[in-house]
Amino acid sequence: MLPLKNRLLKKKEFEGVFKKGENFKKGFLGLKFINNDLSYNRFGFVVSKKVSPRAVDRNKIKRKLRHLIKEFLPEIKPGNDIVLIVFKKEKEVKKDLINLLKESKLL
Repeated sequence: MLPLKNRLLKKKEFEGVFKKGENFKKGFLGLKFINNDLSYNRFGFVVSKKVSPRAVDRNKIKRKLRHLIKEFLPEIKPGNDIVLIVFKKEKEVKKDLINLLKESKLL
């Protein structure tokens, strides 16, 4: 599980990233990030109902992404608020996530 300090939880935090953040897209994943002036990263995950109308499926996707982020947490440059956006359901998540983080120069 991703530690609580590494999560974006409040609506205002998400809105700040969406308004001012840099945007990257790779495959079925999108990424927005801004500098947060902290010594650690915070992550948020967005999976719309277009991906799956069932909340169970959307939450499963978020859990999978949280687990992958936890694996790469030491390698990701600190000091950012990052929101991952899922556009469609896919099987191969890890490869696209790594490519997206490298493209945005966070990894």
